Amino acid sequence: MEAYQQFATVYDRLMEDMPYPQWLQFAQDCWERLGMPKTIADLGAGTGSIAIPLAQKGHEVYAIDLAADMLTIGRAKWESQPQRALRAEGGSLHWLEQDMREWELPKQVDAVISFCDCLNYLTEPEDVVETFQATWEGLAPGGTFLFDVHAKRQLERYAAEQPFVFDEQDVAYIWVSDYDEEREEIEHHLTIFAREGQHGGAKYTRFEEVHVQRAYDPRWLEAQLRKAGFSHIELYADFTFDAPNPQSERLFFVCVK
Repeated sequence: MEAYQQFATVYDRLMEDMPYPQWLQFAQDCWERLGMPKTIADLGAGTGSIAIPLAQKGHEVYAIDLAADMLTIGRAKWESQPQRALRAEGGSLHWLEQDMREWELPKQVDAVISFCDCLNYLTEPEDVVETFQATWEGLAPGGTFLFDVHAKRQLERYAAEQPFVFDEQDVAYIWVSDYDEEREEIEHHLTIFAREGQHGGAKYTRFEEVHVQRAYDPRWLEAQLRKAGFSHIELYADFTFDAPNPQSERLFFVCVK
C-alpha cells in the first residue's frame, strides 16, 4: 500500500502525455448522437483527469476508483481555487472509493464511462462479467456505456519494445514487461525514482510498481455485454469511428441500455 501511495503522487506527472482530450471528444461525439447525459459514472477515475473536465462542462459526475490515494489527489485538484473558478456550468463531482465489479450509486445514471484501458486491469473473465452486470444495473434505460480496452496487439507491442526509460529531473523510471502469450496477459514492472524536494541536489525516493493487464477477444467482450443485457453495441478503434483491423491498438465499445 505504501508504494501505491507513492505512485499516486507521481501519477499525473507520468500521465501528462496521455490523450485525455481525445477520450473526452470521443465521448462527446457519441453523446451528441445517442443522447447527452446529465449524470455520469466514471469507472477507474484515478485522479479525475476525465471526470473533472466533464464536471466543469455541467455534468453530475461520480468518480469511482478502488485506490483511495488517487481519489484524494483528484479531490484536491477539484477543490483547488482554479478548479472552483471553472464550475460556472453548474456541474458537480462526487468521489467514491468502490470496486468497479460491484459499484453502486443511490440512483441510476445516464452514462457510464471507463477509459484509459481500465478494464484490461480485470485479469479474470468473471471480473469483466461482474463489471458489465453492475454497469447494466447502474444505468438508466437508454443510457450509454462507453469504454476502451487495449487490443492484444498493443500488449504484444509493449513486450516487443520494452524496456522503456523515462528520465526527467523530478521523476524517472525504468519499465520492463513480461508477456504471457497463453493468457494474453502482460506484467509491467516499474522502478520509479521521484525527487523529494524542488531544488537541485535533492534526494530521490525509489519505489517499485507492478501492473498487470490482460487482453480479451472483442467477440467475447461483445458476447458478455449481450448477456448482461446490452443489445445495441458498436465497436470502433483508436479514437475513430472506424471498424477495428489487425493493426488496431485500442478498441472502443459503445453500448446502449
